[in-house]
Amino acid sequence: MINLDSTDQALLAVLRSNARLPVVDIAKQLGVSRATVQNRMKRLEKSGVVRGYTVLVRPEVQEYPVRALMSIAVGSRSEASVIESLRGIPNVVAVHHTTGRWDLIAEIRTDTLANFNAIVGKIRRLDGIEATETNLLLDSVGSDN
Repeated sequence: MINLDSTDQALLAVLRSNARLPVVDIAKQLGVSRATVQNRMKRLEKSGVVRGYTVLVRPEVQEYPVRALMSIAVGSRSEASVIESLRGIPNVVAVHHTTGRWDLIAEIRTDTLANFNAIVGKIRRLDGIEATETNLLLDSVGSDN
């Protein structure tokens, strides 16, 4: 793993905030030269620290405006098969291992509440799932919505 110094960390924070900011503006914010910013960005990309750049879209124009997090408890012997089943559901965009009461968190995105209800029902019926708790995402703080 690459060692990130305070300038790398500051650069990543600026990029998280606005990855389209011109290199000259980033350099001014960080108090370093344009060449330093370009070299560090290339190094972070080449090392895999920065895997890409993305666009944040306002929720009301997204194809899948209904977003939720489903907390899932599974039997320890069933975890691998539950994860495989979840990854096979197109509207489950990510599955995360967690600590605490829940074993997994599934991120769900869909177009309507009716479809969301069907997806939740499908997930709850998967073999190995012992309990679930689902939370609709109303807003995301810090994004441009």
